[in-house]
Amino acid sequence: MKFSRKPPQGGRPLRTGLGQLSLVEHALCPLDSRASLVENLVHDSAYHFTDKNRHQQTAKARIFCPLGLSAGDEFFLWGLLALTFSQTEPDNEFHAMPHFCLRRLGVIDQHARRGGRQYREFSEAIERLAAVSYRNEHFYDPVRAEHRKVSFGFLSYSLPLDPESSRAWRLVWDPIFFEFVQSTGGRFRFDLDTYRELDPAGRRLFLFVSKLFYRRAATPQFELVHLGVNVLGFSPKLAAHDLKAKVARCVNRLIEARILAEMPGGLFQKRGPRAYSLVLTRGSYFEKPPGEQPAPRLDESPLFESLRQVGLDTASITSVIARHPAKLLREWADITLAARERFGDSFFKKSPAAYFVDNVRNAAQGTRTPPDWWHELRKAERSAIAMRKPDAPAPDTGLPAESRDAYEKVRNAFFGQFIAAGQPRAIAESNARRFAAEHIRKRPEKAASSLARIGRLFE
Repeated sequence: MKFSRKPPQGGRPLRTGLGQLSLVEHALCPLDSRASLVENLVHDSAYHFTDKNRHQQTAKARIFCPLGLSAGDEFFLWGLLALTFSQTEPDNEFHAMPHFCLRRLGVIDQHARRGGRQYREFSEAIERLAAVSYRNEHFYDPVRAEHRKVSFGFLSYSLPLDPESSRAWRLVWDPIFFEFVQSTGGRFRFDLDTYRELDPAGRRLFLFVSKLFYRRAATPQFELVHLGVNVLGFSPKLAAHDLKAKVARCVNRLIEARILAEMPGGLFQKRGPRAYSLVLTRGSYFEKPPGEQPAPRLDESPLFESLRQVGLDTASITSVIARHPAKLLREWADITLAARERFGDSFFKKSPAAYFVDNVRNAAQGTRTPPDWWHELRKAERSAIAMRKPDAPAPDTGLPAESRDAYEKVRNAFFGQFIAAGQPRAIAESNARRFAAEHIRKRPEKAASSLARIGRLFE
């Protein structure tokens, strides 16, 4: 992919967002921020799917949110995914300055003051999203083309300790989640301008029907409670007439935008006492052909701003991006900017730009490695984040209360051994939970005394 020769102008707002097909089937948290922005939130939801035998089944999802979660956070989730996959060679690491992300997502323009309200909201949303743990008993795996039992997070992050730092933020997508989104059968694109203009309930409905209308002109018949509570996230405590009114307002907003067609016969069909259903029809919005994606410009690479901070001009940035892999460039850009912030300009014999170019050239030849002080700095940043991050809520093990303490000890012992054996953290956590629960159920009376013997399983 070649970059446009057009001179940089701060990067155009991103035109499309990127959604995950199964996640848009249900709400990730309550719509009401008073109910969702609470610590240790556990949100349960469900949706229907058709299995390989054409039988309707129900998938149940549970979302653990130690820091709470806002419906507005979904804007950043889908937007950051779109930014990640807009790169020439996307991988599960995305490095960018917050100003770049907010500008490309259309939250600010290139002249906006840095460090304002939008930056704080962005940072808080990332912290909440990074704490989320998602579980589903029948999640569709687009890679293996089957429904599977899954557990994954969304992302992790590593941010500079200094909020005024010019270094890029490092976001790392959960490998299982990234695999689901990376698969063509696991994602879809949507118009980000339309999404921005809607309120949170309208955004959820827009993504939900966008998935359905890709293959059909009308939705299946939905029960009011399912659409209102499970899909949109309204409170299950609402009376039927209040839920009808809220869903109707949401639907009418999408009718005004021509996303949904007019329904002259009325929106709801009564099915029984306080029971209603509805069918939604595709509007003319979906008849317009999708616009062509414009050729990416140089300043729309997340590397551009970091390299400009290093001191490279546009011609030099174009040259190094064409000659070296992004991973190498972003690593040495971070080292260079960290050195300037930590040691000052006197650290460099010539200039930060010369230091960067020399190190990249030697690192590309295999004769230069990152300095020890940078590894120590990264370690300190990881420790600071870990201290701020609360423990995830304990999973439902199905064990009696008296066995849970023993379960935690056994699980931690298993986890340490799996990590030592070289398993990735996500897999080690999953295996530790499974083996610990099985161990406690089989021998609850000897759980505590058997901790020492667990280590011998790996010898």
